[in-house]
Amino acid sequence: MALTRKIAIDLGTTSTLMYVPGKGIVLNEPSIVAVSQQDNAVLAVGSDAYAMIGRTPEGIIVHRPLKDGVIADYRVTEAMLRYLLKKTGASVRFLRPEVLISVPAGITSTERRAVVDATLSAGAKEAYLIKEPVAAAIGASIPIGESSGHMIVDIGGGTTEVAVISLGGIVVAHSARVGGNVFDHAIAEHIKKRYGIVIGEKTAEDIKKQIGSAVPDDQADSLSIRGRDLATGLPRETAISSFEVTEALRDPLLEVLQAIKYVLQDTPPELAADIIDKGIVVSGGGALLKNIDQLISRATQVPCYIADDPLVCVVKGAGAALENLEAYKRSILLTK
Repeated sequence: MALTRKIAIDLGTTSTLMYVPGKGIVLNEPSIVAVSQQDNAVLAVGSDAYAMIGRTPEGIIVHRPLKDGVIADYRVTEAMLRYLLKKTGASVRFLRPEVLISVPAGITSTERRAVVDATLSAGAKEAYLIKEPVAAAIGASIPIGESSGHMIVDIGGGTTEVAVISLGGIVVAHSARVGGNVFDHAIAEHIKKRYGIVIGEKTAEDIKKQIGSAVPDDQADSLSIRGRDLATGLPRETAISSFEVTEALRDPLLEVLQAIKYVLQDTPPELAADIIDKGIVVSGGGALLKNIDQLISRATQVPCYIADDPLVCVVKGAGAALENLEAYKRSILLTK
């Protein structure tokens, strides 16, 4: 038994995290692969591939093999998983690991099958799946086994997962295809329309992290940005204020709020009372957007809290489930 390696993976649209029981998080890399067009060979994975975004010569394509939390490119996903498993030292020919992967709650059986197949092809001995909101709730230290209702909102790179969990299972859930990547895109579009400047996705992400806010701040921050002028084609610099970023994020944030409201409307009254009592917990990278808890509690009239270390909730929860596979088997793990 001691020979069986176990590894939990949060296979996200923007980042892939890996957790080994007893060691903690052993890897956190962007879910990006650089592929050579000529011979279809994988040139770089993770951070190395991320550094190439917007800088590649002709003939090299930088792929995000996952879209909206599910596999969009099977072959590239498999190559990425194989590389990352090898990097953690988890995949040895004689000691293939048992792998538990988090998947969106709204995943179809075909998408589920693709995740299992890609994981087994990448070198896993067994592949189990756990629904992301459940993993996020465990990682956020929510006692999911209780008979009271808990609400988790996990805002990832590609999807926002909202779920009410009671007695170890999901009672109501909704997946919205909106997340950090959509936030970045909205910021880039705003700057293009207002200033006629094209910026890359990395710049948009930096703007969001540095001066982004879900509700207007009392005092405005501003940031100097550089991009390509649409009219002249030449590089140009301008300043953007945090108010503008809040304005740019309004529509995608409305989609997040809509998903939360859908779930609250479908929640049985007894559980709704528990949620008003305990509040809504927010996890995922989107939880790091300034004042997002304020926005959610204003819109729902329910207290809202950011989970500790929101970025790693899903992988920590998946790791905890993997360490106690028997305890969680009935309520969480999806069979193929």
